Amino acid sequence: MQMHKVVSGEQWLTARKELLAKEKEFTWLRDELSRQRRELPWVKVEKNYAFQGPNGKESLSDLFAGRSQLVVYHFMFDPSWTAGCKSCSFWADNFNSIIVHLNQRDVSMVAISTAPCAQLDAFQKRMGWNFKWLSAGDNGFNRDLGVTFTQEELKTGKPLYNFGTSKFGGPEAPGISVFCKNDAGEIFRTYSTYSRGLDMLNGAYHYLDLVPKGRDEDKLSYGMEWVRLRDEYGKK
Repeated sequence: MQMHKVVSGEQWLTARKELLAKEKEFTWLRDELSRQRRELPWVKVEKNYAFQGPNGKESLSDLFAGRSQLVVYHFMFDPSWTAGCKSCSFWADNFNSIIVHLNQRDVSMVAISTAPCAQLDAFQKRMGWNFKWLSAGDNGFNRDLGVTFTQEELKTGKPLYNFGTSKFGGPEAPGISVFCKNDAGEIFRTYSTYSRGLDMLNGAYHYLDLVPKGRDEDKLSYGMEWVRLRDEYGKK
């Protein structure tokens, strides 16, 4: 760790209060951004998607589980892979235990991947997770939500990810989508976020942002190069 400026307690308190004012301003700006996010227009979901999960075949409507709001984590797990994405697993470690709290605020949360249920179940047991995880198979859900691409699409070199603003190097990409169901049973897509938009949903990253070294990723070949499945840290 590099040497850092060291000051008296009084000087530290003055500097900390100056930063506190900026932190408060950022919090207010975030509150305003969250309000604008909630006020986005909705788009009606017209397709009847069918998923395979622990309860057998389920529709998108079923995934609400009696609640009016649904959060879907698009978990990168291609059918050809033997394990789920290490980065998505990092996020899953952060959201697995909070779903019970979301349920108390009229929110259900599930993960959806293209890999078949047998692969999802085996990997979930390995990781010790208990969130609901379903297979979209080839029903088009992840493609329609912008997180699954064909090899032909990738070969074009066109920006396909994050609402067509950036390229992605593989057939599966991460994302989070939010849906709402009204009293008539109609389902609406209210929000989706990708790429760095997922950062705010990873509590571990926010703790790293507090410590002197921060995320300490500047010298890596890519930002999350250091991340491993949590049962693989320490292995060669």
